[in-house]
Amino acid sequence: MRTRKGHKVYPLTVAQKFHLYYLPFCPSAAVLNIGTSVTIEIEIDWDLLAKSINKAYARSEGMRIRFAKDKEGNWYQYVADPEEMKIEFADFSKGTMEEAESTMQQWTTVPFKMEDSQMSRIVMIQMPDGFNGIYFLVHHMIADAQSLICFMKDIIELYCNEKYEGVPYPKDMASYIDQLKKDLDYEAGSKAQLRDIEFFQREIEKGEPIYNGIHGTDKLEAARAMFKDPKLRTAFNASDDTKSALDIFHLEADPTKRLMDFCEKYHVSLACLLLMGLRTYFQKMNGFEDVSINNAIARRATLREKKSGGTRIHSFPIRTVFSEDMKFIDGVYAIRDKQNEIFRHANYDPTAYFAYRSKIYPQPHAGLTYEPISLTYQPMTLQENGLTELGDIRYKTKWYPNGTCPQGMYLTVMHRPEDNGLDFNFEHQIKAVSREELEYLYYYLCKIMFKGTENPDLTIGEIIKLI
Repeated sequence: MRTRKGHKVYPLTVAQKFHLYYLPFCPSAAVLNIGTSVTIEIEIDWDLLAKSINKAYARSEGMRIRFAKDKEGNWYQYVADPEEMKIEFADFSKGTMEEAESTMQQWTTVPFKMEDSQMSRIVMIQMPDGFNGIYFLVHHMIADAQSLICFMKDIIELYCNEKYEGVPYPKDMASYIDQLKKDLDYEAGSKAQLRDIEFFQREIEKGEPIYNGIHGTDKLEAARAMFKDPKLRTAFNASDDTKSALDIFHLEADPTKRLMDFCEKYHVSLACLLLMGLRTYFQKMNGFEDVSINNAIARRATLREKKSGGTRIHSFPIRTVFSEDMKFIDGVYAIRDKQNEIFRHANYDPTAYFAYRSKIYPQPHAGLTYEPISLTYQPMTLQENGLTELGDIRYKTKWYPNGTCPQGMYLTVMHRPEDNGLDFNFEHQIKAVSREELEYLYYYLCKIMFKGTENPDLTIGEIIKLI
């Protein structure tokens, strides 16, 4: 049995390898950093919070993942033992909010040392606005948004259990190693893996998608001219500079509720509605019925998967070919059915998906793509089965960009804790997409979704004409 520092070692999962796949194309390893803060409008017992943080690390195998390389240069992982850490403290209370947030954003751009090193950093923060809490920085190869939220929630619930009477002790986290073994068994040529390979290869062989640009076919036409191929269906979406920005657009609580009410009435997820809105926008701008969008899948269907930590995100294109005479609601249902189908096979390796697609539809140059945007919908918030015991105490969350983006445009839609409205977080390469272009996309995306939810029997063509 191979060990490292007395701990059993394991190969990386497909989800972890996916991050290493694009890392060499980025000038900074900070591209894999996720930075966030949670602050609450109460006085904090800092010693008790530090104790709760250490307890949460001890309860989470996923947050104690370490990486090392073998002699051949292959990365592997192990889980370190819990250790008592001295927790950092930063007092921002004498300065401005802008200064505090600028400092935390700067922290988010500092890469982690990869080998035998803790892959997260936590700082207790006292803010100028009277809110207090924690800043948390974590490497994407040991956490995704859902495991990060689960970990933060655990810290707060451990703290509240000690601090306030009647707050129950949180249930145990699930074992990361147990889940890891299941993933590795799947990847070792299981029957389920073979079924998933067959499914995705059939999907790819149905036909070649076509690139849709944010404001029309200009990038597609440019690629066709560059490669002297008038039938080329791909384009360059990213720029030659991965320097990124994060632009956030806020949808208020009331209109958000109207969208959520529609989803409840028609038994669809908000992700389906967002995908329908985005693909209709691209159909309007490009004139193609055929639209393909990358869609991230959390792969956390079971309670054990939800609470095991680690990174479990797989991302696959969702391709829709909808004529303009299709009703809006039928498009939403078709996306729901397609999503459900993909979910059943979502353990498949996304890099194998793209490799097979490149083999079936060879491209004249690396970097050409069909998908103009990637979408993640993050339904999970700290409120979900979580901080209800705190009553009406207000809290805030904030995400900090790491300054680097490997793709042209990435949209993450999340619920705001303050009012449960929606935040549309566009991380984008500054050179590839401007804030003005994103504002235009956001404006029409909302118009399409509201027109469609208010009149679900309108056709796609009618909606395009009306907005």
